[in-house]
Amino acid sequence: MPRSQTADLDWRDGALPVSRQFDDPYFSLENGLAETRHVFLAGNGLPARFKPGFQIAELGFGTGLNLFAALLAWRDSGQSGPLRFTSFEAYPMTATDMARALAAFPEARAIADPFLAQWEAGARQVTLPDLIADIRIGDARQELARWEGKADAWFLDGFAPARNPELWEEALMREVARHTAPGGSAATYTAAGFVRRGLAEAGFTVERIPGHGRKRHMTKATLTGPAAPK
Repeated sequence: MPRSQTADLDWRDGALPVSRQFDDPYFSLENGLAETRHVFLAGNGLPARFKPGFQIAELGFGTGLNLFAALLAWRDSGQSGPLRFTSFEAYPMTATDMARALAAFPEARAIADPFLAQWEAGARQVTLPDLIADIRIGDARQELARWEGKADAWFLDGFAPARNPELWEEALMREVARHTAPGGSAATYTAAGFVRRGLAEAGFTVERIPGHGRKRHMTKATLTGPAAPK
């Protein structure tokens, strides 16, 4: 993989990866796994909504923490067959950096090796007995339009809107809606007004709800109608 296409990182306190491209950390060291479970799992009504063939899609793969949190929940819920997980990432981490980042979360790190072995070998479509993961590398504004799937749940996990506005723009939220199954959902850690408006205009019913830890609010959304006319 060309170096220009990989994540360019600083490491805060030796454990927290910070993107040099966006000057933003990938997760909170206070308890990033608990935050993922609060925002992306509970925010999407998971694991209660899991069913065979369930499809998660994500903007911003990062360290893979959200994938491993979802896979842990999938296994704990006793589902049959694989979880389907599609993620869009412009600057993928190396397997070595992912492993280093995940070391902060032993529960996630403990199940990561089978995925990381395939990732290290260059696979971006990773298949395990209970996981079909498709990590699409490139600008999500182009890559999502090419995806033919529809998600039951979206994890909207780009860097902060002020630092990475491209991943929150209205046109992309419309693509998210277009690639959401009827009654599907989305959740994100941000409660920024323009993000909530973009989701609402794309056809989601949007709620601002309590965030995790010191974050007062987050957003959850359910697809209930067509996008508003432009």
